[in-house]
Amino acid sequence: MRHRQKRTAEIRAQRNANGNVTIDKYEDVYHGQAYLDAVEQGLINDDDSVLLLSIDGAQLYAMKQSDCWIYIWVFLDLDANLRYKKKFVIPGGIFPGPLKIKVVESFLFPGLYHIAALMKEGLKIWDASTDRVFTDFPFLLFGTADAPGMAMLDGRVGHTGAYGCRLFCPVKGRHKPRAPTYFPALLKPHNYTVEGCDHGDVSGHNLPPGSPDEYRRALFKVMEAKNDAQHQKRRLETGIVKPTLFSGLSRILPVPSCFPGDNMHLILNLFDLFLNLWRGTLDCDPNDNVASWDWAVLKDKIWEAHGERVASTRPYLPGSSDRPPRNIAEKINSGYKAQECLTYFFGLGPGLLYGILPDRYYRSYCKIVRAFRLSYQHEIHREEVQECHQMFCEAYKEYEELYYQRLTSRLHFCRQSMHNLLHEAPEIVRVGPGAYHGQWPMERTIGNLGEEMKQHSNPYANLSQRGVRRAQVNALKSLIPDIEPNNELPRGSEDLGHGYILLRAKDEYPQVVHGAQGDAIRQYLEEMNDEKYPDTFQPKLRRWARLRLPNGQIVRSAWKEKQKALDKVRMARNVRFTDLDGEESTTALDTYTTKSVGSCGRGGDTRVPYDQSQSAIYQGLRGASSPLRYFKCCIFRSCRRCL
Repeated sequence: MRHRQKRTAEIRAQRNANGNVTIDKYEDVYHGQAYLDAVEQGLINDDDSVLLLSIDGAQLYAMKQSDCWIYIWVFLDLDANLRYKKKFVIPGGIFPGPLKIKVVESFLFPGLYHIAALMKEGLKIWDASTDRVFTDFPFLLFGTADAPGMAMLDGRVGHTGAYGCRLFCPVKGRHKPRAPTYFPALLKPHNYTVEGCDHGDVSGHNLPPGSPDEYRRALFKVMEAKNDAQHQKRRLETGIVKPTLFSGLSRILPVPSCFPGDNMHLILNLFDLFLNLWRGTLDCDPNDNVASWDWAVLKDKIWEAHGERVASTRPYLPGSSDRPPRNIAEKINSGYKAQECLTYFFGLGPGLLYGILPDRYYRSYCKIVRAFRLSYQHEIHREEVQECHQMFCEAYKEYEELYYQRLTSRLHFCRQSMHNLLHEAPEIVRVGPGAYHGQWPMERTIGNLGEEMKQHSNPYANLSQRGVRRAQVNALKSLIPDIEPNNELPRGSEDLGHGYILLRAKDEYPQVVHGAQGDAIRQYLEEMNDEKYPDTFQPKLRRWARLRLPNGQIVRSAWKEKQKALDKVRMARNVRFTDLDGEESTTALDTYTTKSVGSCGRGGDTRVPYDQSQSAIYQGLRGASSPLRYFKCCIFRSCRRCL
């Protein structure tokens, strides 16, 4: 639990000549300006717990109405590699259905009441590592939700209102004549005279989120309304419906700064928007015509062929990329998962859509992909943040010019999901990379709690008890860490150090290595041992099939993968590594080994002196210009950056 204190001290030590903290790389919420300001102001101390609350709705059964809402607590004091794991995520509450909740505050209140009490009175904690008793005053850093859930948390109008941006930015939406829904179009439509929405064009390059002072002034204005009519008018003018329950907490980032964006649902919304545009299935206004949509090219045979190409990529996506996209033409209406949307839209799309989308639409799409790949990283350099913002701004401007085209009939093309892209890069500076406060842990908790349900005749009570049991078990594991044994190495594995672990299958006996592989190994051993081997020397190696990397990913090898049919493989033998010259290279791995045995053709084997700490990865390069250099580049001591 001291990880946050250590990292905060390191970050605050990075000051420039003016005494200001300088951030060159954003690696966690600790690098966000909002967190650092709270620390500088003394709002967050070393002994305090820093929390994140996340809430989302779920449907327990696919074929019947079974809505419920769940919220969780995430401890931001823990290392990012730990804090989102199942045993560290605490269920906060489960709100039963099956109907939609109308007053979410009534369900949130008990949990927030306890947190508010701890914020005022503190919680006595004994630190066993230092034998010290201290008082912990929790600090709620963020409250997160999807767009409908955020409207319930922050008391605002939601994404269809005149001021529908979840970050309370000053952009006012525009609506079609005699229609209630507002859309955040920055460019004013041609011949558009709708009262209250006919403001001029707005630049998307500098859209600051709403400040706490602006929010308080707007809230007071709404609260001073004397009747319903006045309340409705002021609600329209400010985008605020009511005070939020979170304003009653004493130790929290000020509203609305405590409500950041959400990358996970942004992925789903962008996927849905663009796919409907490219298929020509987005709602078409009576004054518009789908035949004029020159971007709608994914139809009929082209769409079916595209779906087959998506499915055919499965063997080339390693298991570490999670669920591979299915045939999108067949499964688009069958619960396409968030991970499938992510892999398709931001991974495979630029390759599979090349030559299908018209060039100007394809270029604009690639800018979104490039910018999102930058913003979605766990570590983002300052220069990448700047590039990300530039790309998103260009892509958004092109989106309105190419698709919306200042037509009133196409105002509904301008969605809040596209508008949110303009805030992505500034939000990284304000609250850190979006990967650390997205809804992924919330969705995973919904999934694994749902898997534990056993009493389907009374699902809501059963789910609530599973949440209580999860919280109790997690608390017990924290009190007695030894109650859950650490994950032991798999049977037959070999720990190489530095986080690298060889995994089976492996050869029972060393095998002779022929060709370019054998030549490279022989030259390498001669140089390493400063010894010339006879011409009859044949290197032998005991091969291993798999290698676990320090980041937890498992790399496989061509040796075993090529023994399976292509449709049965999730290819995981391609890696990127840094060679002895500091250059990054990409290669496919043939196999792995730790020891070398040589045969000199005299009826016996000779064990060659070999430093086992320099465990080698090798691949045969037939016709390689310098197999020795290649083999040397694949020594672990120079490959610790392998991905």
